[in-house]
Amino acid sequence: NNGIARRIYEDSDSALQLKGFYNEVANPLLTEVTLEYSENAISDLTQNSFKHFYDGTEIVVAGRIIDNDLNFITTEVKAHGALDDVTFSEQADIEETAKALEDQKYIFGDYIERLWAYLTIQQLLEKRTTATGYEKSNLTAKALELSLRYKFVTPLTSMVVTKPEDNADKEAIADKPVEAEATRASQSYRYQSPPPTMYTSVDGDPHFIIAVPQKEDALCFNINEDPGVMLNLIRDPVTGVTVNGELIGDERTSNDAVLHNTYFGRLGIVNVQLNLMLEVTPKKITLHNQSKQMTFTWLDEVTLRNPGFTLKIIKKRSLEISLGTGARFIVILHQAWRKNGVHQDFLGFYTADSHILSEHTHGLLGQFFHPIDFDILEVHPGSDPEKPDATMIVKNNQLTVTRGWQKDYTEDVRHGTNVPCWFIHNNGEGLIDGTYTDYIVSSLF
Repeated sequence: NNGIARRIYEDSDSALQLKGFYNEVANPLLTEVTLEYSENAISDLTQNSFKHFYDGTEIVVAGRIIDNDLNFITTEVKAHGALDDVTFSEQADIEETAKALEDQKYIFGDYIERLWAYLTIQQLLEKRTTATGYEKSNLTAKALELSLRYKFVTPLTSMVVTKPEDNADKEAIADKPVEAEATRASQSYRYQSPPPTMYTSVDGDPHFIIAVPQKEDALCFNINEDPGVMLNLIRDPVTGVTVNGELIGDERTSNDAVLHNTYFGRLGIVNVQLNLMLEVTPKKITLHNQSKQMTFTWLDEVTLRNPGFTLKIIKKRSLEISLGTGARFIVILHQAWRKNGVHQDFLGFYTADSHILSEHTHGLLGQFFHPIDFDILEVHPGSDPEKPDATMIVKNNQLTVTRGWQKDYTEDVRHGTNVPCWFIHNNGEGLIDGTYTDYIVSSLF
């Protein structure tokens, strides 16, 4: 009957709990409350439909603004009152709201973004309690990712408490308590395999995913470098195909000493045999083909077919470039929330097909176009209960690796798809040939 329930705990003051519950539900004002927003302007909404609204309570809905040209947020509110239906609209000026939040100087900074993350985590955990199989794994992965990114302690994360110096060699793990939690038996580690279709790619800040289809698995690593550094991703001296990328970073304030994330903000794709150069940024796509130059924006919807290559732009989403009969690359556009003021738009790069490239192909991604073998031994608990560690034997190196996941955005540009993988620490040391600094280049082309 759409009622409401609350658990009363025996080990607390039950009388106060009962009184508080009665005060909460004593004065119902509305039922079936819905807050509606423009689908083309707002995404990733938290719960926006509520069964009850009581006197003295509040309703909070958070989401992301995806229309960079939006000046006002309009909310349509619909509900049932005691006698009549209630319908009204509210409008807020985005600039004024953002300025008001800046003036308040909330202690956590990015307060609204953290509020959105908190609400999203709570709702993912709630859905997780009734989910099974792959759906439960996916909900767990999303909730864990947000918990770690925004540093929330949840049933999926832990807080490490360092004891005083006389016990400096010991650490205690302070997990969020779960009522009547049973003592856990020793774990057997069964980790999920990646999807059958995945791409060797780099996306995010920046996360490299290496598809290893012969092992039905994936490897991953990060590269930590400063904005402005350019890295070679693919280099084939035989076909003349080269792909380089330039890193950009989050916007810094003058007194901000915190290490910020970096992303690829500019990509250069070259095919010497076709006399073709393609420069891709979050603002525009510039194609140099022989003596011709063409410039497009991400607002264009274009399919360009020329002898030797095909270029396809999907508006505000992706670019696909096919070279000859085999090499096919996909560039994903990621647009940051315009009012955030910290994050910048950036790019992801995916190798959808590379079979025409030669056996001499190299680069941070290109070296993995050739088969690679590895063995996983001694899977054991890691610092994160959801991510076991293991010993990996690869290229005659013995590495400590961690089972985790990264995001593939080729199918879902907004949320991405989790790709389970073995994470190699220290900038991929021991997996990539040489060290990552060997792949730094002086120019994009």
